[in-house]
Amino acid sequence: MNQAIVESKKAIVSEITEKLKESESAVIVEYRGLTVKEVTELRRALRDENVEMKVYKNKLSQRAATEAGFEELCENLTGPNALVFSKDATAPARVLSKFAKTHDKLILKAGTVEGKVVDLETLKTISALPNREGMISMLLSCLQSPVRSFACVVKAVSDSKESE
Repeated sequence: MNQAIVESKKAIVSEITEKLKESESAVIVEYRGLTVKEVTELRRALRDENVEMKVYKNKLSQRAATEAGFEELCENLTGPNALVFSKDATAPARVLSKFAKTHDKLILKAGTVEGKVVDLETLKTISALPNREGMISMLLSCLQSPVRSFACVVKAVSDSKESE
């Protein structure tokens, strides 16, 4: 085999390995049967959430998954697959699940979340979670609730004292 081709393949494997290790979340999806228009629509939705989708050869993806310590992913790397990477742990699963609801040809297979291999059921559970900003907003509202309630009680007491 030509040395340039070997070096090119090694570079691709190291690229995939690096992306798998650096990403908070990576998902394997099968896109067989989607039209070019649908794939473009999916890529646009992913890009809006800062999620990257790339198509690699399965053999190279399997080698990269093994190098990254995610050997369990190799069994899902058959057929026409795309790998979806993100720094956000919930974004890929959320966007892909939403898209799959209206496009039944898109099939989520497995993935990694925060360094652990997860199955389809876990991906579906994660897809129901809000993004990072949504989670922070929910946390802040929980923290504000007792303070708001206390302020309302103090105001009610103050109003009752003024009316007397």
